[in-house]
Amino acid sequence: MTSLLTATGLTKTFPGVRALDRANLTIAAGRVHALLGENGAGKSTLIKILTGVYRPDGGQILVDGREVHLHSPEKARRAGIGVVHQERNLIGAFSVAENICLEQLPRRRGLVDRGRITAEARRCLGLLDLDLDPSTPVSRLSPAQAQLVEIAKALAADSKVLLLDEPTASLTSDEADRLYNVVRKLRDAGHGIVLVTHKLEEVFAVADQLTVLRDGRSVVESSLLGAYSHDDVVNEMVGREHNQVALATRRVIPPGKPALAVTRVSTAAGHRDITLHVQPGEILGLYGLVGAGRTELARTLLGLGRITEGTVVVDGATADIRDVGDALRRYRIGYVTENRKEEGVFLEQTIARNVAVTVWSKLARWGLVRDRAEHSIVTEYTQRLNIKLSSAEQLAGQLSGGNQQKVSLAKWLAADCKVLIIDEPTVGIDIRSKGAFHQLIGDLADSGVAVLLISSDLPEVVALADRIAVMRDFRIAGEVVNTREYTPMSRAIIRLIHGTGMAA
Repeated sequence: MTSLLTATGLTKTFPGVRALDRANLTIAAGRVHALLGENGAGKSTLIKILTGVYRPDGGQILVDGREVHLHSPEKARRAGIGVVHQERNLIGAFSVAENICLEQLPRRRGLVDRGRITAEARRCLGLLDLDLDPSTPVSRLSPAQAQLVEIAKALAADSKVLLLDEPTASLTSDEADRLYNVVRKLRDAGHGIVLVTHKLEEVFAVADQLTVLRDGRSVVESSLLGAYSHDDVVNEMVGREHNQVALATRRVIPPGKPALAVTRVSTAAGHRDITLHVQPGEILGLYGLVGAGRTELARTLLGLGRITEGTVVVDGATADIRDVGDALRRYRIGYVTENRKEEGVFLEQTIARNVAVTVWSKLARWGLVRDRAEHSIVTEYTQRLNIKLSSAEQLAGQLSGGNQQKVSLAKWLAADCKVLIIDEPTVGIDIRSKGAFHQLIGDLADSGVAVLLISSDLPEVVALADRIAVMRDFRIAGEVVNTREYTPMSRAIIRLIHGTGMAA
């Protein structure tokens, strides 16, 4: 078995935090290698070292048996290491072909050779069996198509090692199956694939080997996956026997005045005749496939889109919400976005600044917000959410994805919202943090907060929601009252999604 890449003893320290502690990873040709670990375990840091974003403080990297120093993403690319990030790095206004060849544009007599760009794009798309016009603007692609174009881009750079970071986070199950068929094809062609994911069912479906990181160390190193059960892997990740968080059976919410009521609403985004409501202390799940219109509906309710018909009522009064700030100030509605890196947190600002931003007006004295006031807020919510940080002055961009999600939630908890819209709360979140998020959402509802929960994770919706509204094609396909019995519940929901069932 040929080793394409070997990393030994990799160490990386940030102020107050050792992100990697002599971690090891070996990637073989013709293998899919799962890289697993909880949030903060060091996965993202390891990926960034292998792709030249970070320089290690110690350790060695060998590519094809030779030591390399990956001091930039360009050097990593030249060494044959490609990466497909969870947040796609494509330019929407450029064509598929231009995106694929962007990092090494072919030229002729000093000018960009359009013919060679198209030919190279067709070659790379052909390797993936992707029937896509190279001249198509990337902005017109589906999430699954865009993800495959990212892989084609890596193939254009002749990447022998391909790192996939949460590749199915925004894909439907059918789209994920197609992506993994491509992964298997690349594996069979001799590529080494590193798969970073929190979806263990996908790991067992496609991976051959695994490495598990815990607290920056590799506690399982390049082992054959067949030797491990699902529970074995979980136990290695958390370092002890794992017990899923079991939520207490929630009380039935008696009929009363809704905290948020949407009646026969149509929107400029394409929604038609949307009617739903959520009461204080209730969790309403909004489930559907990617593209069903759930996030677009939430953003419209927050003033980020236009309502063309119907009414929105908050706490018994008709609401005219202009933007997210207006939603918070006038109606005490908060929004935990699914896009944490671009909208959920200010990556280049401190954790203190991120958590306190929603309550600056309360903390200000004579127009100024004191650091001490911000820090008191941070202390309360970082302890409550178990956010791993070196200090309140640490930049949010230095946190793991799961801890960034916690910071995104903390700012709305600090604002003491009456209605909280939570969009895909556990995408990219590890098992233990996922259970903690579920417990926290249940606690919020028990404290009287009305929660509108948007999730593509069916077990998550069934575990948390009191009622589940199913969306299809920008409409409400039906509603199911949660009986807490997973199998009949999931069947009823799936029937609604595919248009073969009625509301329960």
